[in-house]
Amino acid sequence: QWDSLEDYSLQEDALDKLFFILCPENKDISDVLLKVSALNDFYSTHIFKVFPMAKHIVALDVDERLRAGDVSLVADIQKISGRNRNHYSFATKYCSHHKPFDFPIYDSYVDRVLRYYRRRDEFCDFIDSDLKEYEQFKAILIAFRSFYGLEAYNLKEIDKYIWLLGKEYLPKIYY
Repeated sequence: QWDSLEDYSLQEDALDKLFFILCPENKDISDVLLKVSALNDFYSTHIFKVFPMAKHIVALDVDERLRAGDVSLVADIQKISGRNRNHYSFATKYCSHHKPFDFPIYDSYVDRVLRYYRRRDEFCDFIDSDLKEYEQFKAILIAFRSFYGLEAYNLKEIDKYIWLLGKEYLPKIYY
């Protein structure tokens, strides 16, 4: 079903080309600026000034940590020194687009679905704030996959599935 959403699947194809072929590393500020800008636009991550984020990522020297699947990298990317905004969702997306099978994406739909199934089936014991701690979030997602017998699916596939559930059954309500 996710693949039939033309805009989302084509945006993902464009991001794959950008992250895997055109700009796979994170050393050149221009490359990182392109990736931050594209992610911010496609995912509406609300980064109002992309240059400081791009500069922050380059300064972190993230390539080896991405290759290693170092989940602590999300926390390092999400907060820019001297700024109050928390870019947790963006940081998960940035890491995921480099290593989609190691870094699942956090967003509000996924958050709502995981909380819903915790209440309904008690698939995992966690508090809401655990979803905002990336290592715990990933463990909760893996527990979800295990509890529902979805081990045949990788984290990227689980992410798409949960996102679709949230978008369809637990949509955002705007007042």
